[in-house]
Amino acid sequence: MNHYCEHMAFVSQVEPKSVTEALEDNNWINAMHEELNQFARNEVWTLVPRSKEMNVIGTKWVFKNKIDEQGVIVRNKTQLVAKGYNQEEGIGFGETYAPIARLEAVRLLLAYTCMKGFKLVQIDVKSTFLN
Repeated sequence: MNHYCEHMAFVSQVEPKSVTEALEDNNWINAMHEELNQFARNEVWTLVPRSKEMNVIGTKWVFKNKIDEQGVIVRNKTQLVAKGYNQEEGIGFGETYAPIARLEAVRLLLAYTCMKGFKLVQIDVKSTFLN
């Protein structure tokens, strides 16, 4: 019970459905600031003036509560993602990358780990897609 009470004051228990809902909760505002600070810290974007020739791709916020193995909400996670469905191949992008492991690759990794007797751990990295 102590574990649950420790986090209650620092995380929102409800996932907002829109940015308007998120902006009403300081916990979600802090999570959004954290995401934007990751962009600035890693220098992954530059603000440029918009021209008529540019194909501007919009963004949207995605809100998720991260839970631990007991089902307790431990963190509010936000991601600012591109609305990729507005892109046109060859105009809006050259190539894309999705950091998702294929099931075959995971099985191969697990089999190799067992065969060699390695210790395997999993971690959550906040800004993997930026690196």
